Amino acid sequence: MDAKAITVGLVAPRRSQALDVVGPADAFAQAGQIRGARVAYKVTLLGTEPGPITTASGIRMLPDCLIGEVKEPFDTLLVAGSPDFEEGSRDPELLRWLAGIAPRTRRIGSICNGAFVLAAAGLLDGRRATTHWQFAKQLSEMYPRVHIEPDQIFVRDGNLYSSAGVTAGIDLVLALIEQDCGAAISLAVARALVVFLRRPGGQSQFSVHLQAQLAEHAQLGQVLDFVLDNLSADLSVPQLARHAGVSERSLTRLFHDELRTSPARFVEVARVEAARGLLEAGQLTIQQIAFRCGFGSTDTMRRAFLRHLQTAPGDYRRRFQVPVVASMTRDPSL
Repeated sequence: MDAKAITVGLVAPRRSQALDVVGPADAFAQAGQIRGARVAYKVTLLGTEPGPITTASGIRMLPDCLIGEVKEPFDTLLVAGSPDFEEGSRDPELLRWLAGIAPRTRRIGSICNGAFVLAAAGLLDGRRATTHWQFAKQLSEMYPRVHIEPDQIFVRDGNLYSSAGVTAGIDLVLALIEQDCGAAISLAVARALVVFLRRPGGQSQFSVHLQAQLAEHAQLGQVLDFVLDNLSADLSVPQLARHAGVSERSLTRLFHDELRTSPARFVEVARVEAARGLLEAGQLTIQQIAFRCGFGSTDTMRRAFLRHLQTAPGDYRRRFQVPVVASMTRDPSL
């Protein structure tokens, strides 16, 4: 049976981030190479002005057409981010075009600070959205009618989607592929692209490992490394303070000043992240994972998963474990 064609438009404003464009494009293309995908994506690169698109890194890309030359609406439309996002959000032709084509588009979304363009077109008024953490406050101040969720990987509000910075565009596209093709195909695409973990939209833009790398205070950095290397140990505040050689009050203040969180919450999130990876790998039982990651019991792990991921460990494994039936070979019928 022939695969259903889904048209995708990628809008690349002036000086777009190259990865905001090619990351989603490659993910959509990879889906067409997975056996049993049921759909084939036809991606069109859209420029906003004549000539090649010169990206922020200097790479030049040739658009398939300009936005003004589009004859038919797309099934899915995504707007890439750019260092010149303020200029893009003042482009009257782009804003008029987006406002006109949005009602005829099944899904429309933004990558990184492409959210500013959607907001300027009035598409995010009264909606939930996110963007790169560096621009979240500015987006909220410039467009107060938009409900910003600054810590999310991506946000869906009806048929409107927005994602955090750069690589989060791939997370968003994987979620779109899952909608169209199912979880098995989406996970197979993630594997083919060597995406370490497919992150659900509600996950924070900051992984605990990244937070550990970014810690400026030496004692805090040592504590974070100790936590990540010893998840099954006693990681209570008294024990962590003793390890750092500071008082419990000083340690708590360090966490709040640098990470905007408490020691207990950081430990719990670290354990949830580790458990997620083991659930996706599928080699250990849920009970074994709970003990290995320091939860102590499956019930404690379940409550932590519900707090942070809004799903139970068993449901998470059923959704995100990579099935062996999802082959990464090209379907000869495509």
